[in-house]
Amino acid sequence: MHIDFAPPSNGTYNNAGGCRQLVNYMEHEDLERIGKGIYTEGFFNLTEDNIYKSTVIKDIDSNIGQLLKTDAKFYAIHVSPSKKELQAMGNTEQEQAEAMKRYIREVFIPEYAKNFNKELFASDIKFYGKTHFDRNCSNNGLNMHCHLIISRKDQANKKKLSPLTNHKNTKNGVIKGGFNRVNLFQQVEQKFDRLFNYKRQQTESFDYQNIMKNGSISDQLNLNKQSIISSERNNQINKEYTVENRRVVNQENNQATSSFISLFSSNSDSFTKLQEQRPKKKKRNRRL
Repeated sequence: MHIDFAPPSNGTYNNAGGCRQLVNYMEHEDLERIGKGIYTEGFFNLTEDNIYKSTVIKDIDSNIGQLLKTDAKFYAIHVSPSKKELQAMGNTEQEQAEAMKRYIREVFIPEYAKNFNKELFASDIKFYGKTHFDRNCSNNGLNMHCHLIISRKDQANKKKLSPLTNHKNTKNGVIKGGFNRVNLFQQVEQKFDRLFNYKRQQTESFDYQNIMKNGSISDQLNLNKQSIISSERNNQINKEYTVENRRVVNQENNQATSSFISLFSSNSDSFTKLQEQRPKKKKRNRRL
């Protein structure tokens, strides 16, 4: 699962002003799909589906109490499953979209709230999500992903919440709490696997990718060594399983064949005895 926080910019992701430009972008795919008669998904939040764009804009833009003109008013987050993860989420676009909403509601937003260390719950987070089914510049046939727009302020319009802060669970000073993005990525990955019963390979994990990108040479070498050992162990287990499975199948086939032969022989003997026990018809003498 690839998760990224879009950096503020002067274009679509300019979060110092209103959110209309971003919300318009989040909806741009719908017009093309509707024109082709293809399934689309509306905006959603923690409890509602098919929310109007105007409602999203009004709700996010009005939740800015005590924020300065240059302060961030909202944040944009992208949640992008891999091809294998999408396959675990469903067989059709509609199934995958429903699974994505469930994942956002039951896993991502609760963990997002918890990560601020301010005793927040999912219901304290003001957000809207929009599922996209196409991803630009991708050769992957399964391109579904989710755009989230999350208010800088909580639902009560009192607490400032920034997932881009470098503070992590601070106890003293002006800023209390913080946000640990590494912990968020780890938790939402683990809970994705439990939610969809996904068997994640080590090389797919966030920890593996993070170490290979940011870890020391020593850590990378150790991790590669562990990965090779794990892969060899899995191959050996699969090989042993295949051999044992073939043995069991052959044994069952042999038993079935023996039973058939035994049954056939038994039926044949019974038929022979029955024929022998039948009284022979007396021959009639023909009258001359």
